[in-house]
Amino acid sequence: MATSPLCVPPPQGLLRPLAVPERLLLGPGPSNVPPRILAAGSQQLLGHMHPEVLQVMDEIKMGIQYAFQTQNRLTLAISGTGHCAMEAALLNLLEHGDTVLVAVNGIWGQRAADITRRLGANVHELLKPPGEYFTLWDIEEGLARHKPSVFFITHGESSTGVLQPLEGLGELCHRHGCLLLVDAVASLGGAPIFMDQQEIDVLYSGSQKVLNTPPGSAPISFSEGAREKMLRRKTKPLSFYLDMGCLGNYWGCDGEPRRYHHTAPINSFFSLREGLAMLAELGLETSWERHRANCAKLCQGLCDLGLELFVKEEKVRLPTVTTVRVPDGYNWKDIVAFLMDNHAIEIAGGLGPSVGQVLRIGLMGCNSTSSNVDRVLSALQDALRCCQHSRL
Repeated sequence: MATSPLCVPPPQGLLRPLAVPERLLLGPGPSNVPPRILAAGSQQLLGHMHPEVLQVMDEIKMGIQYAFQTQNRLTLAISGTGHCAMEAALLNLLEHGDTVLVAVNGIWGQRAADITRRLGANVHELLKPPGEYFTLWDIEEGLARHKPSVFFITHGESSTGVLQPLEGLGELCHRHGCLLLVDAVASLGGAPIFMDQQEIDVLYSGSQKVLNTPPGSAPISFSEGAREKMLRRKTKPLSFYLDMGCLGNYWGCDGEPRRYHHTAPINSFFSLREGLAMLAELGLETSWERHRANCAKLCQGLCDLGLELFVKEEKVRLPTVTTVRVPDGYNWKDIVAFLMDNHAIEIAGGLGPSVGQVLRIGLMGCNSTSSNVDRVLSALQDALRCCQHSRL
């Protein structure tokens, strides 16, 4: 008998059926995917240059324009997560030696500053403690001192639960000759944002939060001012995959015949199309109000349990991700594990600067319901009763 050339046997785990447990995902993301979007993602593949796929991409573009409230022609979905969109925004806007001001009050500002330094830009950080937000006065002082070409800020800081006010910020940045770049991964569809009206130059989000779509595609849009800055580049963007000139052509944003750039995640696009369709059918204003009301109910319920909300000012609490201080005497890991093991509910601990300080509870898209608020509050009450409580 001939000796087999194979030295690695088939993995036993792959010879068993895939088993995925049913859980209610009430962490900071991803959120549960409704049947309609699951069905869209399970459709048979088509080619990435087939006219039917290009039509789906056109519909996604229009859906993003609605969700962002923009008429920008350079609007598309990155083939990657929201984090990928952050990188795409920064590496297309910036060249080596550019000056950037980054607002840091949580992990996403920290990440943006890290990426920007890797691009060789001159980075200045505008700092606030976790749980606080930036005033226009704070930002104007930073703009006047550092004179950046780009200012980065997070609209929905999911690591701390802060919703950053944006009114007047675009006009302020433009008065100082600066472009405004906004991260809306955790806030899109859950809190009002008006890209054109608020004079935002670059806005991006993710698919796995309020849109209830599996992670893997990320809406992004560039103003004419941002597009012109990219056209003035002296060097090519450092990533071919995320080069907005190439991507803009593939998405039909430049008026030229579409050319192959990369093999797009077709079924992710099918899912994203349905997520945007469901948001359009519901209506932005209805979605915003639903998230506001359920967040308010959750916050009241947490206070009734004797817990302390991390963000003090109600007006700057992120409607999609609520942060509550870990109660004295409890280990946050015990509470998170108890909800998962005994109630099949995911919530999360802190992230970045909020690690060990908070629990994070997400109510996003189809998961933002009054019944889910009741369910997670009941589970938390059970956890506070059953988890070991130190007397120290």
